[in-house]
Amino acid sequence: MKPLFAKICVPLCGVAVAAFFAGCASSGVKNPSGVPVTHMNADEQGFVAGTGVESQDLVHVADKMARSILDIPQIANASTAPTVVLQPVGNQTRFPINKDIFLTRIRAQLNSKARGKVMFLARNQMEALEKERNLKREGAVTASANPMVQEFKGADYFLTGSLQGISTRTAAGTSDYILYDFHLIDARTSGIVWEDSAEIKKQGLEDAAYR
Repeated sequence: MKPLFAKICVPLCGVAVAAFFAGCASSGVKNPSGVPVTHMNADEQGFVAGTGVESQDLVHVADKMARSILDIPQIANASTAPTVVLQPVGNQTRFPINKDIFLTRIRAQLNSKARGKVMFLARNQMEALEKERNLKREGAVTASANPMVQEFKGADYFLTGSLQGISTRTAAGTSDYILYDFHLIDARTSGIVWEDSAEIKKQGLEDAAYR
């Protein structure tokens, strides 16, 4: 599966921009009998596969969401970059996966490929940030600006989402459907200003263990 960012232009403030990145060439991996390790692209399914969430699903979903976020008026037409705080993703599937990896990839894509259009706030580093601010106010370390007026930015939006699934298992095999839903919430009004989703269904003869 090719990343959905490949050779797609996104309109930002009326100006067409080039594709975020070109798709990776397929590694052409086949079942490597007797080979201990095989290097693969993250967007392709390998010979070790199951019906749950895998790397190619992450690439597909995160790329679609990042592209979709950039296309909404609140982001594309903003005079200054809106600030966004990540909130935990809910996992309502049967798979015990690292669900927040989706937000990490969305953030990385937007920060690296659409610089200046959106700003993410590092709220997960508040303890270190508050310590640094206090050191500057006390004069223990230098500050490029007046340390007495230094304040942390507030959030314009919260980015969060959920993973929901339906699973079926019979003697014929296993089937899993997963709905990936993400949305931006206005921090002032609590309104949902953007929402998008992706759905993936897989069937297989055997189940797989996920970590």
